[in-house]
Amino acid sequence: MKFEKLNENKIKIIVSMKDLEDKDISLHDFMSNSIESQELFLDLLEEAEEKVGFKTSNCKIRVEAFAMTDKDFILTITKVLPDMAKKQSNPTLRKKLKVKRKINNIESSKDLIYKFNTFDDYCNFTEYLINNNLTDASKLAKSIQLYAYNNLYYLVFHNMNNNYNKLSTFYTSITEFGSYVLHPDLFIHKLYETGTLCVKNNALKKSFEYFIKNN
Repeated sequence: MKFEKLNENKIKIIVSMKDLEDKDISLHDFMSNSIESQELFLDLLEEAEEKVGFKTSNCKIRVEAFAMTDKDFILTITKVLPDMAKKQSNPTLRKKLKVKRKINNIESSKDLIYKFNTFDDYCNFTEYLINNNLTDASKLAKSIQLYAYNNLYYLVFHNMNNNYNKLSTFYTSITEFGSYVLHPDLFIHKLYETGTLCVKNNALKKSFEYFIKNN
């Protein structure tokens, strides 16, 4: 990680995919507003204070994550200083973390792959989406396929729709049943070559139709 203090109220941090792997944080956890990503940001703030003297105590902050084509991420952290009236009315003001993400030409904006240990795990996931009114998740990508490989099941999303308004909820839901596959752009070729294509066209939609019909 690289830290650069732009001014007293703004700092830039460059985070690589290796940095995320070293901290055992998946790309999807980083890009979604997960507990893991929030903990990472708080750790980065502590490190920024130690390395470049960027202090954020008693301040609100805004975090913007810009994804670069070389798989690095630029985090711009800005202090949003409260005015004097707010200071007086709320002397115990706590730091609040507001994260805004902008995704440009990264693997998560195109393809995602999630692994399920059993077919039952996948079925439980689709039933969960139905029970929680998330059947519109079938619109999450242009193509959603289900593969079997080495006794595991993989849900492959091609051409992600990052404007899907329940994206964070979807990420939180799927991680209860499956796990994100790192470097999907490489792993997808292994599925193409040696995996078994179980559902070719919109696996989620077909699963929803099956479970709704049989309930």
